[in-house]
Amino acid sequence: MASQDWFEKDFYAILGVPADADAAAVKKAYRKLARTLHPDQNPGDEAAEKRFKEIGEAYAVLSDPEERKQYDAIRSMSHGGPRFTAGGPTGGGAGFEDLFGNLFGGGGGNVRFSTGGGTRGGGAQPDLEDILGGMFAGGAGGGGFRGQPGFGSRYGAPAGPRPGTDVTARTTLGFRQAVQGDTITLSTGDGGRITTRIPPGVKDGQQIRLRGKGSPGDQGAPAGDLLLTVHVQPHPVFGRDGDNLTVDLPVTFAEAALGATVAVPTLSGETVKVRIAPGTPSGRVLRVKGRGVKRKDHHGDLLAKVSVVVPQKLSDEARRAVEALREEDAGHDPRAELFERARRD
Repeated sequence: MASQDWFEKDFYAILGVPADADAAAVKKAYRKLARTLHPDQNPGDEAAEKRFKEIGEAYAVLSDPEERKQYDAIRSMSHGGPRFTAGGPTGGGAGFEDLFGNLFGGGGGNVRFSTGGGTRGGGAQPDLEDILGGMFAGGAGGGGFRGQPGFGSRYGAPAGPRPGTDVTARTTLGFRQAVQGDTITLSTGDGGRITTRIPPGVKDGQQIRLRGKGSPGDQGAPAGDLLLTVHVQPHPVFGRDGDNLTVDLPVTFAEAALGATVAVPTLSGETVKVRIAPGTPSGRVLRVKGRGVKRKDHHGDLLAKVSVVVPQKLSDEARRAVEALREEDAGHDPRAELFERARRD
């Protein structure tokens, strides 16, 4: 995301939290909104889909301590602090934002880019070697950084074509995109676009190396790589455990006690049936084969964790039945073993 966008967007207002909200409050607000605005809950509602993307964008920044710190600093400039205007192609040179964006991280679209150095190919980008040479060696043509590759010409030896530098970027994916894989398009800081395939099963915080997608090198030299760090938005229903997907499965007391066959949702939108054995307790995990992350060499599973739902209100007949069950179970203490283990050294 470009820093200009950060001036204009109030992520705290989007999530409905104060600027001093802690990480737990930010997460709670996002999860509440995500459950309400998720496309699965609002099929065909473009306004809800737009809001869902907005809260995802806001959460991606505010949930990352380093990005939140940068965002707060940039936002503070819009309330009276200094603000520099970037130079453009018609301005004859790069402004402060362009210069430091290329040195320490800038970008466009929904990603932020930073490079390890300049390239020789284009005149629009400042040459890092010339900049640093001028800063630390007394001016252009001075002695450079001794011992560093690519500076041999400063000492009279031909350096040869220099390969392109690696580029770092960040992007945010929906939970379904991360599990199933997707083709995405990234916007670079110079207005370019990079289209790439995200493999199935990418994890939150994972860095993917995309060969040859970085800065171009000198003529005859290879381009650098793109190091893409992925943030994955949480899902209101499903979770991840390696290549397995997880889901909490509510069942009634009668289903748990007597046994039943119940439906379980899957990420693909289909439902599968699982058998609840009689006497199944809360916390038992039922495994549905092959319904997790699908990789080339294997498929993960769907793990459904049983949660027995206790009725909040009972009819007179139901109360009499439960009281009869209590009488039938009199004398059995389910906590006896717990206290016995607690007394052991």
